[in-house]
Amino acid sequence: MTANTEKAVKATYLSILGNLGLALVKCFAGYFGNSYALIADAIESASDVFSSLLVLFGLKYSSRPADENHPYGHGKAEALVTFAVVGFLVISATIIAYESIDHIRTPHKTPESWTLYILAAIILTKEIFYRIISKKSDETNSSSLKADAWHHRSDAITSLMAFIGISIAIFMGPGYETADDWAALLASGFIIYNAYLIFRPALGEILDEHLYDDLIVKIREISTTVDGVIDTEKCYVRKTGMMYLVDLHLIVKGEITVTEGHEIAHRLKDTIQEKLPEIADVLIHVEPYELNIK
Repeated sequence: MTANTEKAVKATYLSILGNLGLALVKCFAGYFGNSYALIADAIESASDVFSSLLVLFGLKYSSRPADENHPYGHGKAEALVTFAVVGFLVISATIIAYESIDHIRTPHKTPESWTLYILAAIILTKEIFYRIISKKSDETNSSSLKADAWHHRSDAITSLMAFIGISIAIFMGPGYETADDWAALLASGFIIYNAYLIFRPALGEILDEHLYDDLIVKIREISTTVDGVIDTEKCYVRKTGMMYLVDLHLIVKGEITVTEGHEIAHRLKDTIQEKLPEIADVLIHVEPYELNIK
């Protein structure tokens, strides 16, 4: 297991424990405080626990080394897990929306004012979790960890909507008892939107879209520093798990031997991987300079 994978796994364990604790707090507070918005929030946190377990599985599975049946490794499993995490978000949003509508149509008591203090603490906690996990996802290039971070952000949004709804119900008085239910319904829309934001990059990863221009620029700059390299032509990058695979066309003098071209290619590959450790492999095609300029 690489250092990045270990970081991502530790961050996922933090997510699991945090979501489990918050789900229990929200559930009890919502039940005794007469707030379905809080109960809806608890539902989302509970789904976050299961989605974080999926992320944990994906991280560990995708870190397996290449084998005979998977010569490019198992990294794509992480993007597939991200799809499953998105599925959990959509299911959670659907349940929340359905139950919110049902509660709007059913008369109930006004939420207790003390639930606002619970929600304020939850919003702050979830935003802190989002920033921690999001930072780790950036450090490790993990798409599934990024999805997990957005779970925390969507949870904070849901809690914020609940806070606004309960505040309206309490301060506006009779006739506004369903304000927190409307807040939960609105929050479900935010969750669906966040699900799309998570889904789109993962889909690009699966389809090997051209998404890594900054990395390509670095690869080309490094290439020109290697002795014997005249220039680079085609350069394609695709992501697999937390690592990248590179296809690079290298331009060298046309009069050198095949052996010399082979040695230059190996020096270039070693240099790129040394300076950019997030690159798992570089496939280099050597082209002669004279042929290239015709």
